[in-house]
Amino acid sequence: MNFNLFRAKTNKQTIAFYNIENLFDIYKDDLTRDDDFAPTSEKRWTIKRYKNKLRKIGYAISNIGRKETNTHPAIIGLAEVENEAVLKDLIASKHLKEYPYQFVHYDSKDERGIDVAFIYDSKKFKVSTSEVFTFSFKDDDGSPDYTRDILLVSGAFLGEPIHFLVNHWPSRRSGEHKRITASNHLQSIISTLKNSLPNAKIVVMGDFNDNPSDISVDQLTTNQGLFNPMETLLSIDRGTTSHHSEWNLFDQIIITHNFLKRHSNKLRFVKADIYDADFLKQSDGKYKGTPYRTYVGKKYKGGYSDHFPVYMILNIK
Repeated sequence: MNFNLFRAKTNKQTIAFYNIENLFDIYKDDLTRDDDFAPTSEKRWTIKRYKNKLRKIGYAISNIGRKETNTHPAIIGLAEVENEAVLKDLIASKHLKEYPYQFVHYDSKDERGIDVAFIYDSKKFKVSTSEVFTFSFKDDDGSPDYTRDILLVSGAFLGEPIHFLVNHWPSRRSGEHKRITASNHLQSIISTLKNSLPNAKIVVMGDFNDNPSDISVDQLTTNQGLFNPMETLLSIDRGTTSHHSEWNLFDQIIITHNFLKRHSNKLRFVKADIYDADFLKQSDGKYKGTPYRTYVGKKYKGGYSDHFPVYMILNIK
């Protein structure tokens, strides 16, 4: 397939983020707590179930933003991937293998062994640098409690320099103070970028485990002068993840204001949305309309994820 010719048919491109709910391989890792994800575990995580997950997640990714762009997403940030092996399997899966996807991934010190990652169409995005920022908290006994790294990937998107920051902040169970700490770490990274590159175009994406109006996210956008196009998307009947019949919008894409300028701007923001297509939803029962999950507790459901993806459309000048 001639990808350059294919690209020329559209003047819009998709950037997406997706928490894909525990994409683990079936093999035991002695360095992490992945005991649940093995064929002999209570969850019975078999090769068949693993391949089914890859196929479904690949199908979902391939369709994010397709209605607006008539093509696959150019860039996808991911949360909850175990290692490099599962990313190789994902981009080689049935619905993604035809695209020239590559990825950036670093193993974090998260005790569950789940990381963030960055998938990109290598015909559209050229990586120049990448690095991770690790931070931890103190357990009651004074030992370090590590969380997911913040991943920074810088490069040229259709020739224009852009910096991407992929996040997966601590859970709600762990306390608000940990997400505020994560926010402060992220702000420090952004400030450093802006100090060296005052006009840097920055895309912040992730599962923040907080809504746009919560302190951790609000102070991020306010202090760093960012635009959060997802602020208006949360409602009583729509979000990216549902808990106790209440919608949340933990998954967000946040950008610098220079994406909004009309002049001297090759890549310009058009819209942001939740990708909540019907096939990603529970089709019946008490939880109808909520994300069609792979597991509910230990019970296998065979779905996609407990989160819907989010995405942003950019116009190519």
